Amino acid sequence: MKNNNAEERLLNNASLEDLIKMKIEREFMNDLKKSREKKALKTYTNIKDVPSEKIFSKMSVFRYFNRQTMCETFVNGIQADALIGLQNDVREKMLKGELSAFTTDDAYVKFEKAVF
Repeated sequence: MKNNNAEERLLNNASLEDLIKMKIEREFMNDLKKSREKKALKTYTNIKDVPSEKIFSKMSVFRYFNRQTMCETFVNGIQADALIGLQNDVREKMLKGELSAFTTDDAYVKFEKAVF
């Protein structure tokens, strides 16, 4: 029907400006419809299934247990990567999916999930 509307405007000597406005409005409505559609997110609970570039990203969540205060919190992958510091061997094993947890002097950190 929208094509018929455009044809009618052409037949009725509609201005080029009106036709451009119609096209822009149609594109805007299509983009708005796409933005409202929710994409299904997938949750990974096994570190072996997560792509290596996503393990230490904001999309992954690690359980952080502080041994001194006995408190448990959740941190994203970027913070967990900073906790590893100079332990390159631990980082490499986690990126390969061989290791899902590590310890520091005062904390225990374990991979929980990644959602993307």
